[in-house]
Amino acid sequence: MPRPQPLDANPGRSASVSRKTRETDISVTWDLNAPGTSRIDTGIGFLDHMLEALAKHSATGLTVSCKGDLHIDGHHTSEDVGIVLGQALRQALGDRAGIERFGHIACPLDEALVEATIDISGRPWLSYHLEPKAARLGTWDTDLIPEFFGGLTDQARICLHLRQLAGRNSHHIVEAGFKAFARALRQAIAVTGSGVPSTKGVLG
Repeated sequence: MPRPQPLDANPGRSASVSRKTRETDISVTWDLNAPGTSRIDTGIGFLDHMLEALAKHSATGLTVSCKGDLHIDGHHTSEDVGIVLGQALRQALGDRAGIERFGHIACPLDEALVEATIDISGRPWLSYHLEPKAARLGTWDTDLIPEFFGGLTDQARICLHLRQLAGRNSHHIVEAGFKAFARALRQAIAVTGSGVPSTKGVLG
């Protein structure tokens, strides 16, 4: 696996990041130029399913390996995977020159409808409004979903508004949320111009 590069410097739009603590051992490679491929193993089946959807619908390549303290619960794995994904995304984007920067979409999944709006602003913010009624999806506690997105947005330094507009089935709601995030991210990271998309000349 390639050595991690300094944050904010990567013209190749790909990054590998590893993080090991007493609670988790995680390796992530995120290639923004890959065609929606993934190899995911977090130890949490539903989280794996959502990260596969993230790669597919953002049209990026994502490899995630995590060994976490799941004998306790899924909290550390969920949050730390989000943290390392965020670090990899920030690193892969480099100075963010030429990107569209903003993304917005509403994704349906049967009766569920979730809206995602992204600004790759250099300033972290998460506004999370998904309301799945089920306490768990498979073995994944739904309370841990905002912990995952919080870690990701904080480390990637992006602004994300995720809002449920309709929905009854918890699986549909959460999956629509991940797909909406992926599709909005796909728009925001697209290279559509040149220069940093900010009147300040920098993002952050």
